[in-house]
Amino acid sequence: MNTQVLFFAFAVVTLVCPVVLFLISTLVALSNSRNREREISKATLVCISFGFLASIGVAATMIYSGHPVEALDLGDWISIHEENFHFHVVFIFDRLSVPFLIVTYLLCGTVGAFTTQYLHREPGFNRFFLLYSLFTLGMVVSTLAGTIEVLFFGWELVGLSSALLVGFFHSREAPVINGFRVWIIYRIADAAFLMAAVALHHSTGDGGMQQMTGVAAWPNVESVLNSRQAFGVGILLVIAAAGKSALIPFSGWLPRAMEGPTASSAIFYGALSVHLGAYLLLRVSPLIAASPALAVVVVVLGLSTALYASIAERVQADIKSALAFASLTQVGVIVAEIGMGWQYLALVHLLGHAMMRTLQMLRAPSLLRDYFKLETALGHRIVSSQQPRVLTRFPRLRNSIYRFALERGYFDSLLNNWIAAPFVSVFRRCSKWESNWIAVWGARFDSSKDDESGSSQIQTNITDEETADA
Repeated sequence: MNTQVLFFAFAVVTLVCPVVLFLISTLVALSNSRNREREISKATLVCISFGFLASIGVAATMIYSGHPVEALDLGDWISIHEENFHFHVVFIFDRLSVPFLIVTYLLCGTVGAFTTQYLHREPGFNRFFLLYSLFTLGMVVSTLAGTIEVLFFGWELVGLSSALLVGFFHSREAPVINGFRVWIIYRIADAAFLMAAVALHHSTGDGGMQQMTGVAAWPNVESVLNSRQAFGVGILLVIAAAGKSALIPFSGWLPRAMEGPTASSAIFYGALSVHLGAYLLLRVSPLIAASPALAVVVVVLGLSTALYASIAERVQADIKSALAFASLTQVGVIVAEIGMGWQYLALVHLLGHAMMRTLQMLRAPSLLRDYFKLETALGHRIVSSQQPRVLTRFPRLRNSIYRFALERGYFDSLLNNWIAAPFVSVFRRCSKWESNWIAVWGARFDSSKDDESGSSQIQTNITDEETADA
């Protein structure tokens, strides 16, 4: 059989499997049945397994044929010639997307198998797997997207499922509030993403990745945009990546996201979702290479995030928050590697860190239980004999750094005072203006309606009188 036909078959299977899983999960959720755990578990196992094997098949056929990049082109879905806009659906399989696709299926399958036991007989079992399938679909689409519009579609699916799973335990107030916080930060990142898409269309007339990355195989590509255009589009994409990957100043939502189930924390904020911003920067790395100023911004952002997360990690009182900041430290280093132009190193670092952090997140509840049993058997707490001695000669500086870490860099307060509060104030004022406008025009409408009804009543009375006289 021709390798091109095999590639096409494997590529279609990788895209269809998460769609089928989402449809099955949706039907089960709509059936409102609580005894469908076995069906959902089997569907998850089958769909993720076929998707994983198909992704391996894609890699094997590409290696055998010697083609470093392949595309699955589905044509123009929307075409507006007057506005020079084309919604072109194409999926790219290359040295960047295929490894990340394989790891996506591998980790989603691991977390799916873990969750079937972890949430056994939980009331929200069906709801979790519905959002889990939506997240898997979003990750696959984001990984393989060949245009910025397709990437945004997958980006939105990942953000929606993430925010909803943070508020999974909606009977308590804290998960719901933190879910809203995650959703607000994602809205800021998505706004920057949309502005980047508009700027790209304005600059090139097309939203294809080749307009940013060229037509060669990753990473040996050069951007077709000049330095000024690359910086304008790239800085917006950096803001979008910062919001999705919790880079500063958007780092405050990451420990809040630990309110969700351990399974979603592992696959989202330890493995895949938190690395999606770094993956976006890897995809648009030719833009970073085309603009030295943008490269400096990316390096500084990554290193400062790594330093901040490393400090904040040391004062966390719970294991999930500590792991969240540990993940953020490595994500910051990965982003700095991308800014320095070390694409292959960043990709290997990203994939290895995602797998390691998934294991740590899934192991965290059992680890706490094991420590509890061991301390109960010993009769005392397990304390390290060598406590770290940092800045002992500068107690004021040490206390200031401790306060900074304990308050998580004051980023939540900054976002509340300088972003959330002004927006809320503007929208409240607009709501007040709208209410006043509705009240004024509503009163005028009511008065005109009363006048019309009064005149019609008079006309009716006159007609009645004329009829009586006749």
